[in-house]
Amino acid sequence: MHTLQLILVALALPSLIFAHTIPRDAGHDHDETIRRALPSAWYQRDDHPAHALFKRQQASSTFTYPQVGTPAWSAGFPQSTPDSSQLPTAWVNALNAAVAAGKIPNIPPTTLVNGSPTYPQGTNGGDPSVCSGTYGCRIPGDIWDAPTGVLATGFDDGPIGQFSPGLYTFLSQNNIPATHFMIGVNILNNAAAFQQAFSAGQDIAVHTYTHPYMTTLSNLDVLAQIGWTMELIHNSTGGKLPAFWRPPYGDSDVRTRAIAVEVFGLTTIIWNHDTNDWNFGNAGVSAQSIQSAMTGWLTGPKTPGLIILEHELNQGAVNAFEAAYPLMISNGWNLVSAAQILNGHSWMNGTDNGGVLPVAATPTTSSTSTSSTAAPSSSSATRSGANGAASSSASHKSGASTTKLPGWTVYSGLFTVLLGLFSAGAVLF
Repeated sequence: MHTLQLILVALALPSLIFAHTIPRDAGHDHDETIRRALPSAWYQRDDHPAHALFKRQQASSTFTYPQVGTPAWSAGFPQSTPDSSQLPTAWVNALNAAVAAGKIPNIPPTTLVNGSPTYPQGTNGGDPSVCSGTYGCRIPGDIWDAPTGVLATGFDDGPIGQFSPGLYTFLSQNNIPATHFMIGVNILNNAAAFQQAFSAGQDIAVHTYTHPYMTTLSNLDVLAQIGWTMELIHNSTGGKLPAFWRPPYGDSDVRTRAIAVEVFGLTTIIWNHDTNDWNFGNAGVSAQSIQSAMTGWLTGPKTPGLIILEHELNQGAVNAFEAAYPLMISNGWNLVSAAQILNGHSWMNGTDNGGVLPVAATPTTSSTSTSSTAAPSSSSATRSGANGAASSSASHKSGASTTKLPGWTVYSGLFTVLLGLFSAGAVLF
């Protein structure tokens, strides 16, 4: 059976994967040669077509990734905006299969008008059928709020060689867990900082390859922005697949979000408060203005919990977080990495502090996350309902709502495709 046929069959599978516990490793397993064996118990029958995607892994239990930071490592990735005409066939086939199955809405891209994504006449970005975050609409299933009493820590736009290492050191010294929504080219250009974050046990999530407004892109360009970032993280962590992404500027609609979900299995995390720290030193944004906003949020109600948009792309932003940290603790906030507020797991196929899980493995409900205080006791992160208003700035849109969905369940067909896309190593990429 041809690869495209296999992917079409896999995407149609309705069953769910559940599996066994994998012990937490003592440290990160990101040497050049990584042990990646399939599980002894796979919850599909042995003659299921999905198994054909894993024949290559079964034939060889080890795979060698180029060392992070070497020319061989960087040579495998675009040096700037990805060329959507030069994509791995497996990604394009998976996208085409999702389109053919009616899973990718046919919504026209936006164009930037005075810096704001604008739809063609006749398309309303605020309508639920489009549901653009820029227009204040919240897509059902996306995460906007943390659980009650939880402050979801996370930082956008890293790694930056000049600023990120100091932040990572502060986080480590204070045992603060955080999710770093990383840009692909920044990883490529700051390999040492990336390795520092990963080695310290920080969570890594996708923030696209070059930070565009996602709704302005074609389907293939969306595929390229997410896919190359995910592949770069995968190859730089010994084969781990990030489970979350954040669209730059919060700009996503049901089309772009569907590509992230249906092709790559990613969950979207937005935010419900914005420090504007990305614009530090301009437009009245200062240490004082950020501290004032932080004080209001941190001393205010604990329902919903906080997902504050923060950055690691300038020293002012880093300093502002460090200055606010004592106030977070004194006001009793439970600091939890943003990628772990849903179910305590930030990777699709790996333990939070170590190796790669077998294909069918599912972590148990016991969280292995670390925080300054206890991790949430249940999967109580709230996802968006439908059409909530957004809290926004000129460049970043956000909002909040509530809809709980079960954590860490993925369709077997989708997960099969993901492992086919990212686990074949040199054969596909």
